[in-house]
Amino acid sequence: MALERCIEGPVAVIGDVHGHVDDVARIVEQLQQLPDFERRWIVFIGDLVDRGPDPKGAIDFVLELMLHHPRTTAVSGNHELAMAAALGLVETPEYTDWAQRWLDHYGSQATFQSYGCESGDLQGLREALPLAHQEYLAELPWCVEHPEFFFVHAGLDPHAPFRMQREILRARDFTLNRPQWLCSKSLPFQEPPPDCSQMVISGHVRVPDVQMTARRVLVDTTGGDGGVMSCALLPEMRVIRSDGKSRRMVPTSQDKKRSWFW
Repeated sequence: MALERCIEGPVAVIGDVHGHVDDVARIVEQLQQLPDFERRWIVFIGDLVDRGPDPKGAIDFVLELMLHHPRTTAVSGNHELAMAAALGLVETPEYTDWAQRWLDHYGSQATFQSYGCESGDLQGLREALPLAHQEYLAELPWCVEHPEFFFVHAGLDPHAPFRMQREILRARDFTLNRPQWLCSKSLPFQEPPPDCSQMVISGHVRVPDVQMTARRVLVDTTGGDGGVMSCALLPEMRVIRSDGKSRRMVPTSQDKKRSWFW
């Protein structure tokens, strides 16, 4: 399975899905009406699974979309990482203890249910997972790169060189106990390091509306708990939503980066 890691051209980046297939389907229906849809990349910012009503259906939806719209890719969220590691789809050291962490803290019950498995039955879930789902979870990149944008689930460390962080993300260092670029709750609200020339696009934490500064965009407006799903159109700096509304993004100043204006 080929999940593209380097892209160019217009992009539609969709916030955390968490099994809410109907919402993401409504967004894609709107994207299909765009005059440049065929050449526009669709990037899922991670967290298709857990919490919501149909995690299996969310992966099915993305795989089907990849067949009909090859310019579709995704980055791994912490939920995909936890699931893949818990099921042994990627090799992680014992000290990371992803299996227990996923079962206890990630809302994984919804994922077991969507595959028709008893909650906590890791072996049963592994056997129930279609091969295409196994490959998807195992091969998800930790970042997707664009000449103007950098897509990563949680964000970048403002106090570490971008080149170093980019190399770790490209390599997917599974020996890390809790990769901050996928798991940190604070990085989404941090500006990129000074040597990063791209605008950084992330999800991971729920925000009331899409947030934007001159160097940062946050697109998760549901957190898997309901509400309206958002998709940011780049470079147009517009938002379309699962409720059919569309607005232009206006960047706030850096010192007001937790606020957002239509």
